[in-house]
Amino acid sequence: MTTTIRPWPALKVLIMRLHLYIGLLVGPFIFIAALTGTLYALTPALERAIFHDALTTSEVHSASEYRSLASQVSAAQSFLATDAMPSAVRPAPEPGTTTRVMFNAPGLTSGEHRAVFIDPATLEIRDDLTVYGTSGVLPLRRIIDQLHRSLMQGDIGRLYSELAASWLWIAALGGLAIWWFSPGGKVPHDKHTPSARRLRTRRRHSLLGLILLIGLLALSATGMTWSKWAGSNFFAILKAGGWGTPRVSVELGGSDAAADPHAHHMAGSAAADSGIALSAFDRVLSQARTAGLDAGPIELQVPASGKAWKVREVDRSWPSQVDEVAIHPQSFAVTDQVRFEQYSLPAKLTRWGIDGHMGLLFGLPNQLLLVALGIGIMTMTTWGYSMWWRRRASGSSQTLWQAIIAVPAPALAVVALVSLALGYMMPVMGVSLLVVLVIDGLRTLSARKRTSLA
Repeated sequence: MTTTIRPWPALKVLIMRLHLYIGLLVGPFIFIAALTGTLYALTPALERAIFHDALTTSEVHSASEYRSLASQVSAAQSFLATDAMPSAVRPAPEPGTTTRVMFNAPGLTSGEHRAVFIDPATLEIRDDLTVYGTSGVLPLRRIIDQLHRSLMQGDIGRLYSELAASWLWIAALGGLAIWWFSPGGKVPHDKHTPSARRLRTRRRHSLLGLILLIGLLALSATGMTWSKWAGSNFFAILKAGGWGTPRVSVELGGSDAAADPHAHHMAGSAAADSGIALSAFDRVLSQARTAGLDAGPIELQVPASGKAWKVREVDRSWPSQVDEVAIHPQSFAVTDQVRFEQYSLPAKLTRWGIDGHMGLLFGLPNQLLLVALGIGIMTMTTWGYSMWWRRRASGSSQTLWQAIIAVPAPALAVVALVSLALGYMMPVMGVSLLVVLVIDGLRTLSARKRTSLA
């Protein structure tokens, strides 16, 4: 009689041990990412209050009262005492709001601009601030963004957020598997015993994880698109499949390759004032509107020598308005155009995912959902540590390697292949898994040594 080895009990133990290790070792990074992400989701409302004077005019004027873009750019140049051309201009998107005239300036990082905020009707200078990216975040949100992304430590700091994003979805699915294959258990009659408190905490942890599951997976996936290594691999796959985000060509006779959605942070960095007349701003804006760019938020990027103007919609709310046109600097004819409808489905999903992650897609409801997710993640992490702390003295001493060895060979081969593939696609996760296995291997050897000496 042949005995069939069932892999599921051993796999369940392996998942439980890995889930525990993720919580203990990666949990702090996930907690920090959730905390800074929650703060980031709150910043749009805070910025509107803090920078109210910069974003709005003292009086609401109709569009017919607006001065020409040439006059607005000239006012910004006079304010800065420079004759240099701006890198980009964002006309006032609606009555009561200001125009942004953005300049490159020494000391700013890629994607940052010095923005002069101007009343389009009176030419009053409302403020002078540093702005960043397509969403035009102001200094407060930029600081919190750097905290969330890298703890303000540059590329090295980005390891923390990529580590958190890479493991979050595995922790979420692992928790789902543990809940699915584990009995609920009965609460002891004495509800004040440590085991009763631990069981209640586990149930709350599991229930909250189930409620937040879709959000956890979405945050993890979209967060990885922003990461340095996993994100680069992701966009390489999109490009190889022809699913990259299309961009208009600013070459006067060439074409640009499809770019990733984060490329806009680099836009305008090479703008030059090669003989461009101020009157060109109004002609370019008029041509872009005629070409169908009808979003309120719109940006005119001043071309470098031998390049075309690039005009793009920058409305990241639903429905997305991200059409672009390229306009010839002399004839002002449209030389290239890309509409959002032309995006492939993967490119659209990427755009929506990133904007949802930033709290831009659905405005306030989106931001409140992100706050709820952030608080939920921090709560689950805290409960996880609480369960571990209460169980640490009496819990199983089984190591991760012991759980791995117990898995039948066929199932283990599948686990190994999947781990290698994921480690290749998400290098930070792969390297951190190797570190965990080394640490756990040392712990396993130590446990065997103690047993042999006993």
